[in-house]
Amino acid sequence: MSQDPTKLSEQFLTHQVTNQPPPLVYDAWATDPVLREAVAREGGGWGESHVAAYGKLVGGELMQLGFLANENKPKFRPFDRYGHRIDEVEFHPAYHRIMELAISHGGTGFAWKNADRPGAHVARMALSYLHNQADQGTGCPLTMTYACVPTLRQQPELAKEWLPRVTSSVYDPRFIPAAQKHGATFGMGMTEKQGGSDVRSNQTRAEPTGAPGPGQPYTLVGHKFFFSAPMCDAFLVLAQAKGGLSCFLLPRFTPDGERNPIRIQRLKDKLGDWSNASSEVEFHGALAWMCGEEGRGVATILEMVALTRQDCMIGSSSLMRQALVQAIHHCRHRSAFGKRLAEQPLMRNVLADLALESEAHTALTARVARAVDASGRDPNEAAFCRVATAIGKYWVCKRAPVFVNEAQECLGGAGYVEESNLPRLYRQAPLNSIWEGSGNIQCLDFLRAAAREPAAIAALVAEISAARGGNRILDEEADKLMNELADTQTLEVRSRMIVERLALCLQGSILVRAGNAVVSDAFCATRLGGQKGQAFGTLPATVPFQQLVDRAFPA
Repeated sequence: MSQDPTKLSEQFLTHQVTNQPPPLVYDAWATDPVLREAVAREGGGWGESHVAAYGKLVGGELMQLGFLANENKPKFRPFDRYGHRIDEVEFHPAYHRIMELAISHGGTGFAWKNADRPGAHVARMALSYLHNQADQGTGCPLTMTYACVPTLRQQPELAKEWLPRVTSSVYDPRFIPAAQKHGATFGMGMTEKQGGSDVRSNQTRAEPTGAPGPGQPYTLVGHKFFFSAPMCDAFLVLAQAKGGLSCFLLPRFTPDGERNPIRIQRLKDKLGDWSNASSEVEFHGALAWMCGEEGRGVATILEMVALTRQDCMIGSSSLMRQALVQAIHHCRHRSAFGKRLAEQPLMRNVLADLALESEAHTALTARVARAVDASGRDPNEAAFCRVATAIGKYWVCKRAPVFVNEAQECLGGAGYVEESNLPRLYRQAPLNSIWEGSGNIQCLDFLRAAAREPAAIAALVAEISAARGGNRILDEEADKLMNELADTQTLEVRSRMIVERLALCLQGSILVRAGNAVVSDAFCATRLGGQKGQAFGTLPATVPFQQLVDRAFPA
């Protein structure tokens, strides 16, 4: 007689699955009081209903799409089946769906469509902060499309043609001339093999097809070593014209509908950012239009670069936020040695330390977004923005890799396998400190602003001093720092330490003025007062761990 199948399966049952956290599906906006408070504090609260709708997608559909888009990397198609050169990159449908959701919810155009309302860039910061937690690769074309607007405005005839498509809420991935589309995306090409950040050494040549000058067509011959999102509809690039390095608008199609000879050499094999394609390209007489004054290419394109650096801050602070959410969720549902991990004293210290760090970065990122927003209306905010962007880009982006690694450790081995999204976050974490100016470049930018623009340093000092009297440790550190800045003999070699301390003082000042003494006292004591070790989880026992964790991600 045959055995009962039920009894047979029970006989070989090896174990039951227990003590595992449930799948995390959540509202990324509603469960983030730190972000909500920061957006309201910096003037973007009026956009809450718009941002809130996106938060529901981020913790659900978008998170799943992010996994699919990163598991299915873009594919380079240099030729069609007949041998014709096409230079196309094929993306997984998940990538296109992510782009569609982001653009339709205002990820590229919201701030510009609401530019008459103070706080529009703050609300848009929140959209980007949420989006980046689900997928980081699409953040690249979204950022560049958002950031190209100020540069395009320097050439009115180009702005008139392109801005309606750039600020559109329509995503159209078809590879056709932009004039036939209701929405367009933008990329950027600055660096070349021989120069990297030293773009003045660029070799790409620009020759006028007729009369030279701003707004006129040129042909480009040369290369770009990093050309991100090569399927965008157009790019802002740098090339050497007769009068010096200049900025050009380079579309994928010429006005007669032909493919512009932008030859993709290969896609980069990157550490992270897998859902997006980054490429090396050559220009074989590609048609482009000068944007801005001849010889002023760096100044022209820096209008775009400044906004992408803001988005590096947003990207890194949101990466840390997502890593924190994953760590807290896991620790609340996983038990060891008779208690849930989140109840173990040492783990509570680690989670609280991560929560404190994350809040400080989010607060500074939102404050810089307000400075970006107000730059056109308030000279003081414009001056503050010039130095705060460099300071924040340096510090926030520097902290992401070690932060994400600590969050991985909270999950143990589960945080090291691709089925969790921690490995993807960890691969992504170094990007923003490298992209659009490494740490040294940010420090040098700060020094240049300090030397050339007294108003920028005055605005920075005023921002830190606005919290004077609110925390003794912050006041003492600010006084020491001013003395350090006064010693100009060795300022460059000390600039990393100076910029780091300025970032911490800025964060401390923002948190003190935000009014939550539990957060600001703990931050100033541990980050400015030296009451912790170098690793996470070294907060003193007097810090209210549970309050910090519950505030970060309410149970």
